[in-house]
Amino acid sequence: MTAAQTLRVTLKLATSLDGRIALANGQSKWITGPEARGQVHRIRAEHDAILTGIGTVLADDPQLTARPDGVASGDQPRRVVLDSHLRMPADAAMLTGAPVWVFHVAEASIGLGAAELIQTEADAFGHVCFKAVLQTLLERGVQSLMIEAGAEIAGSAIRSGLVTHIEWFRAPMLIGAEGRACIAGLGLEELSLAPTFQRTSVRACGADLWETYQRG
Repeated sequence: MTAAQTLRVTLKLATSLDGRIALANGQSKWITGPEARGQVHRIRAEHDAILTGIGTVLADDPQLTARPDGVASGDQPRRVVLDSHLRMPADAAMLTGAPVWVFHVAEASIGLGAAELIQTEADAFGHVCFKAVLQTLLERGVQSLMIEAGAEIAGSAIRSGLVTHIEWFRAPMLIGAEGRACIAGLGLEELSLAPTFQRTSVRACGADLWETYQRG
């Protein structure tokens, strides 16, 4: 077992019933309801760090703070951004408040204020290597990581085999095949190779369904 595998890695998904995170045009606010969003803030507060990708930053400009009671507390999870080619805007909302670690593979020729730029190895596609990031996080004292990102990073995380838990919020709506999937392709050629997770709980969350899974 590698050091990275001792991390608790939670993938958060908020989708329609058919696993879509947005319409084809990118519209996604809000698929799930206020109760689900409140629970997401509570889950954030339970983790040492929250990871997202530059695509989410550019599309949504999130703060990624934990605000379980509507107000961010002083003790916040570390924010982590995978930004292979350093496209992070200097005025991004998450660059204020709690510290941010930006992982990249390109040579750094810019500064991002208080954000710490961390150059790491690339994967086979030239993107930040997910396993290398998790190894670095563990070495820096992170023991629990929550992933809130788009399909590409969700897919990369699943392909790595290092996701230990899934928190899945499903809204009672159908978007259809033209909508944006929650997980990118896994390159499976046999059903027996599909990653499996055991459902440990399912409950209503407002109008939505909240399912929790653990790696099988």
